[in-house]
Amino acid sequence: MCLILISYKQSGHYPLVLAANRDEYYDRPSSPAAFWEDAPHILAGRDLKDGGTWMGITRSGRLAALTNYRDPASVKNNAPSRGLLVKDFLAGNESPSAYLRHLQAHGDRYNGFGLIFGDSHHLHYYTNRGNAKAATLAPGLYGLSNHYLNTPWPKVEKGKKALRPLIDRRPLPVAEIFGLLMDKTAADDRCLPDTGVGLRWERILSPIFITSRIYGTRSSTVLAIDQKGQVTLVEKVFDAYPEPWVTAKFEFRIQSKTEQERQP
Repeated sequence: MCLILISYKQSGHYPLVLAANRDEYYDRPSSPAAFWEDAPHILAGRDLKDGGTWMGITRSGRLAALTNYRDPASVKNNAPSRGLLVKDFLAGNESPSAYLRHLQAHGDRYNGFGLIFGDSHHLHYYTNRGNAKAATLAPGLYGLSNHYLNTPWPKVEKGKKALRPLIDRRPLPVAEIFGLLMDKTAADDRCLPDTGVGLRWERILSPIFITSRIYGTRSSTVLAIDQKGQVTLVEKVFDAYPEPWVTAKFEFRIQSKTEQERQP
């Protein structure tokens, strides 16, 4: 993911609403969101190169979403895939606090990332860059792109502002949320960050929805959890096409530990 917008405990009906765009090189193979054959409790897309994922949720309500931290000068060519961080949390049973300790011990092995993980009741943020590396999220509206949480890049500020009036509506206006994720408007040069990729690429990367010849927004996802634990995940896959070539919707209710143990 290169933009994650989260409304966390800001709506009485939807304790969690997440809207995200995954930006990636078009030639990196991946599969759309689905329940995994080798881990049927995980709902996520999949990176077919290294086996990880950029975002997902489990039937028990564990969720995680990842962005890369843009800093080309610090890239390590032999680092493990950051998508494995999401996969490992979704596949594991350790508490978010225990996983945070794992990240603090091993996070520097990876190239720069920001990770949001937890469940609809407790969310955590961790980055392996900078000094303020970990946070437990209070109720609020958050945006994460390729820097720190709530860094006021134009796309982050625009996305949060557009999402705010939508979260209290019932039913949730999913089509309008996808509309904000499709915004291709580039930011003014005066507002662009300097992340070391040069002005041309800062311009290309500045919209909420990115398009270029080799790299861009490959999928958009809206995830909502209501106050009864009902999960709705809708994904649109673009992969360089002007319109989505895959649109999928998944709905299920979060299962308690007892209900999971009753499963055959």
